[in-house]
Amino acid sequence: MNSPNFSADAPEVSPTPSERVDTLLERLAARKDDWVRTPIERRIRLLDRCIACTQAVAKDWVRAACRAKGLDPNEPRAGEEWLSGPLTTTRNLRLLAEALAQGGRPQLSEMSQRRNGQWVARVFPTSRWDRLLFRGFYGEVWIAPDRAPTQGRSYRMKAADEFPTGHVALVLGAGNVSSIGPMDALYKLFVENKVVILKTSPVNAYLQPYWEASFRPLIDEGVFYVIRGGANVGRHLVQHEKVDTIHITGSNQTHDAILWGADPKEQARRKAAGEPLVDKPISSELGAVTPVLAVPGPWSDTDLAYQARHVAAMVANNASFNCNAAQVLAVAERWPQSEVFFKKVAQALAAIPPREAYYPGAQARYARFLEHYPQAVALDPRSSSATPWTLIPGVPAEPGEFALANEAFCGILAQTRLPASTPASFLEAMVEFANEACWGTLSCVILIHPKTQRAYAKKLDSAIERLRYGNIGINVWTGVSYGMTSPTWGAFPGHPLEDIRSGRGVVHNTFMFDHPERSVVYAPFRVRPTPAWFADHRTAHRLGEALTRFEAKPGLLRLSAVLSAALRG
Repeated sequence: MNSPNFSADAPEVSPTPSERVDTLLERLAARKDDWVRTPIERRIRLLDRCIACTQAVAKDWVRAACRAKGLDPNEPRAGEEWLSGPLTTTRNLRLLAEALAQGGRPQLSEMSQRRNGQWVARVFPTSRWDRLLFRGFYGEVWIAPDRAPTQGRSYRMKAADEFPTGHVALVLGAGNVSSIGPMDALYKLFVENKVVILKTSPVNAYLQPYWEASFRPLIDEGVFYVIRGGANVGRHLVQHEKVDTIHITGSNQTHDAILWGADPKEQARRKAAGEPLVDKPISSELGAVTPVLAVPGPWSDTDLAYQARHVAAMVANNASFNCNAAQVLAVAERWPQSEVFFKKVAQALAAIPPREAYYPGAQARYARFLEHYPQAVALDPRSSSATPWTLIPGVPAEPGEFALANEAFCGILAQTRLPASTPASFLEAMVEFANEACWGTLSCVILIHPKTQRAYAKKLDSAIERLRYGNIGINVWTGVSYGMTSPTWGAFPGHPLEDIRSGRGVVHNTFMFDHPERSVVYAPFRVRPTPAWFADHRTAHRLGEALTRFEAKPGLLRLSAVLSAALRG
């Protein structure tokens, strides 16, 4: 049960010379204690300057990503690269600057305690602009049980003139989404108070100059550098005496190779003996098999069509090379509308043109799924450059089932039915299914009609509480939670290093909670106009660019450009 072994298929790239890597690490080590003492006011200036630099390079950044992924930057699908690249990075920078302006403990609009005493903080919307653009959306961070909702530990210490020893953090970047590496670095720098060396994935090493241009103020400050390379450079870095902590985004197999060794026998021996190869703190985000759980209810034909487009978007975004891509669609066995819903999902996916399979290993992973499921239905012909959107009907809802235990990381959507006929029985069944049968704990989505949501509010709340996922979307794809940046992003806590699954620790978290457990984002059952992340949005490229400018400096003039593009979608 695992994510793909991405490192085995990684392309060759020209690496940063080891002498240069060593020099950069020496510089970071020399600056790490100074960074801990850097005043908040200077940090805010650095963030503001990074926003300006990101805006200056945004269009070139998007064009480079489109070239690499086979997209036309002047067509709607290029909107994905705006939304998941410079837009989210800009928003992250701005919200961090706003958090620091409040001493690293930004004020919350709402804080409550659940019946068990667990604290829940409202973290979205963060402003009147969010309320206007995301009407009916709200996001929460649930604090770990029995912990207080404290914020900004690094900045509380700074305010008390307590300055711990600095650290050099290594961030091993992901190759699929262009904001992951930069935003992971921002978390280490501004929330955890560490200087950062970021290694690009070989898949998106082409982004190095754009990340460097975006974060030029931090490079000039001597607290951040970007390097390139494959597994050899990675091994050099993780073992380097100047690297104090490590953060990985990718696969549990990559994590285990770093920590326990590449040979399976060595891994088993070391895990059993508790003898890791690397004795450094490691945080990680390592993917999952994301289930979409459709609660039975009085869905109209319009509801079914809308949610079918929604599910299709969760599959098709970024050619399905996302750790939170929808991989399993679960419905109630005796829901009368289930067959119609499956058909509409197939129609919605079939209407989306196939994408270039730019991520290494996609064809091999796709072939493995076809070997296990001869009943798989490809919605387009297969080619050497693309894996078609493919449905797998009749997947048993059982632990160990191949489609539930292995992350596809290509356009596969398994369909399964849970033994339920009512909303109440489905809400019970889906918790057991998601927790016990679906591999990983990063991300899940619940689709529930507003009438059902009101009628079964307590049961839904209980289900959310019992789901062991770090990010839960109620009527919204968890990619939106990722892009908000104020929620946390990461696995549900509790995975030991010997069985890491979706990882440990969080990023984003611009409210800087010290002890987050999970994030939950709620949205209306249907959103108008067409959401920016839907694959059939007709002006997503223009909307993405307008939103990127808006996030840099929200205001009425820039808002008008956003609304104009949004309403034409």
